[in-house]
Amino acid sequence: MKTIIATLLILFTGITLNAQTTINSVLASIEENNTTLKSLRESAEAQKLENKTGIYLENPEAGFNYLWGNPADIGNRTDFSIMQTFDIATITGMKSKAANKQNVLVEWQYKADRMNILLEAKQYCIDLIYYNALKKELDQRLQHAETIAAGYEDRLNSGDVSRLEYNKVQLNLTSVQGEISRIEVERNALLEQLKRLNGGTDILLEDWQYDDILLPLHFDDWFAQAAQQNPVLAYARQEIEISRQQLSLSKTMNLPTLSAGYMSEKVVGERFQGLSLGITIPLWENKNRVKQAKASVKAAESRETDSRQQFYNQLQILYNRTAGLKIAAEKYRQSLVTANNTGLLKKALDAGEISLLEYMVEIGLYYETINRALEAERDYQKAFAELSAVEL
Repeated sequence: MKTIIATLLILFTGITLNAQTTINSVLASIEENNTTLKSLRESAEAQKLENKTGIYLENPEAGFNYLWGNPADIGNRTDFSIMQTFDIATITGMKSKAANKQNVLVEWQYKADRMNILLEAKQYCIDLIYYNALKKELDQRLQHAETIAAGYEDRLNSGDVSRLEYNKVQLNLTSVQGEISRIEVERNALLEQLKRLNGGTDILLEDWQYDDILLPLHFDDWFAQAAQQNPVLAYARQEIEISRQQLSLSKTMNLPTLSAGYMSEKVVGERFQGLSLGITIPLWENKNRVKQAKASVKAAESRETDSRQQFYNQLQILYNRTAGLKIAAEKYRQSLVTANNTGLLKKALDAGEISLLEYMVEIGLYYETINRALEAERDYQKAFAELSAVEL
């Protein structure tokens, strides 16, 4: 039982950093091999190219006319022209700036999707470490149960104990064996989930220790930093920037469009050539465009305010939950150190001071406490992982 206590203390206090390093390496592998992330990356690059499409000047227009004269003695007429249209939004680079802001938005969306996938993977890793630790604990219990079962079998053969007591010992042994089998099923399921996220490549994670994590002391100070890193909030802020850029672009679209070019006209004995200038006045085409752009800015600002408020409330709830789980885990740690009676119970059983039933009840209570302690630490780790997901 001293081995069990030592194991739990190492698990809780995070003496080594192997688990965190291993989790980071698993996440790095998943980020490299995850097929969904690859698809999202390629889609993002395609969207960026689409955003960069249509931001240049219109194609030049060339024209050629050959006109037959009537009557025939006046000869034929030949016209040639080439024109280029210039709009202010393209010349000043406003369309290019708008496209760049759209591409930043695409990147924030990719980062949000990436964060969700890596958070899912990290939660699986935390669960797997929990089951590894529980499996290690159950292996100790199995050895203990097998020792007692062997001893009671000898005592049964010598007539020292009844068949009823022997059956109780066997049931206890079977219970531990069944729990180990169940844990293996859960571990395999988690490994399959990680394999799925890793693009079909197996993941090996045998650690059973958690790293010591530090919960921020002041929520508001921590939130101010987290809000700047969160891709969802950054996406909302970027939408405001895009809407404001689109408003400026819409105002520019109300300015006249210019065109310039060269034109020549040739008839019998005469030729005319020179510059050609034109102007297009947007009287009706862009009606309500500026109003719509202003409404979009207002809507984007409202979405950003709502997103920030919702994010604040959700993180505050999660922060409080994480802090509560931290306290629960610490209490379990203390109780496992101060209330360990396993050695005394074994001596009392061997000396016949307590019955087998009393021993199993008492040791079962202690085992249940260990299970709850492992669960509390796992839940604390998972809550903190969700709370700090922006750091992935």
